[in-house]
Amino acid sequence: MSTVALAVTDGMLHFELSLAYEVFGADLTGVADPWYSVVVCGPGAVRVGRFRLEPDHGLDHLSRAHTVIVPGWADIDVDPPADLVDAVRAAHEAGARVASLCTGVFVLAAAGLLDGKRATTHWEHAQVLAARYPRVEVDPDVLYVDNGSVLTSAGKAAAMDLCLHLVRLDHGSSVANAVARRLVVPPHRDGGQAQFVTTPVPAPDNHPLAELFPWVIERLDRPLTVEGLARQARMSSRNLGRHFRSVTGTTPLQWLLNQRIRHAQELLETTDDSVDAIAAATGMGTATTLRRHFNRTVGVPPDTYRRTFRSRTRPGANDSGHRHQRPTG
Repeated sequence: MSTVALAVTDGMLHFELSLAYEVFGADLTGVADPWYSVVVCGPGAVRVGRFRLEPDHGLDHLSRAHTVIVPGWADIDVDPPADLVDAVRAAHEAGARVASLCTGVFVLAAAGLLDGKRATTHWEHAQVLAARYPRVEVDPDVLYVDNGSVLTSAGKAAAMDLCLHLVRLDHGSSVANAVARRLVVPPHRDGGQAQFVTTPVPAPDNHPLAELFPWVIERLDRPLTVEGLARQARMSSRNLGRHFRSVTGTTPLQWLLNQRIRHAQELLETTDDSVDAIAAATGMGTATTLRRHFNRTVGVPPDTYRRTFRSRTRPGANDSGHRHQRPTG
């Protein structure tokens, strides 16, 4: 069972802490077995917002966890406690995957885990982070950043995006989708911000594209054009583009490509179909085209993605000793 440790101390934000506990701490053995084991680690009884919290273990216990979550830090003008910074650094050195939610990134930066790496935080604090830690490449335009063993998220709702991303890395997209449905949130969000996810936000049912989206999803294996989508939506191509920007934050063609990539990911995770067959099923035409777009969007070739995620979702796969490995090829 993979252990998730929540690092807490006085001055943490309760929203991000509660959100992480809801994702990883709920009993979801019916969805994925084994599920996570969650522990709360702190220096003693701590004050989190208006709440008093009794940790399960001291901060030294972080180094025993598979994944360490650092919730938001309330006052970025105050340096995070040295014992917290040291414990997070020690956990990473021991092999833990470390993720910050919102302003928890200041703890990771203070620990030196982000030197030379790309990171994000709430857009209001991005300039402060960049000025205080010039060795960190701060990107304020993304929901989260995955550097493999170190991950950071933007504010509030983006913390949920990152938590679900971790579930997806560990258990596959079908489990992450089931968790998202339970929480009544989208499994991934895709807007005007560049990010490492490919599934768009399901919009409310009363927008002009509500009927178009499912129509497209059912026809991903067919040639689709902006003009064809506009005809189906009974509007001009220009109007279609405007509505797509409003609802999804991106263009019709980019949204369509994202859907094809998402479907390819699902097929790679859940079937033994060849890359050629998946290219046909997703409307990519050829394996060469699929590989080019897949690699550009996801960051790894389809074959590498399949090996990684199929191994994560097979029983006993987590016993291989490579508990935090992510695709790099």
